[in-house]
Amino acid sequence: MYCLQWLLPVLLIPKPLNPALWFSHSMFMGFYLLSFLLERKPCTICALVFLAALFLICYSCWGNCFLYHCTGSHLPESAHDPSIVGT
Repeated sequence: MYCLQWLLPVLLIPKPLNPALWFSHSMFMGFYLLSFLLERKPCTICALVFLAALFLICYSCWGNCFLYHCTGSHLPESAHDPSIVGT
């Protein structure tokens, strides 16, 4: 389970608030995971645990799934505040 210490923090990286950056973020995360799986070759148990966690997060639409944006989830109220743009 040593390899999970490199995979689980990926699930904690927040999705950007700006919708224009969602595609770039999902591409970066996808390429990171692909390169990690090809280079480090994690054990089968670690890969299955990570994929199960990723599936549960994306299936529940908690808003932190980097693969796509759930249609039912809303942005936080602070995302519409123009005073915080550029901070």
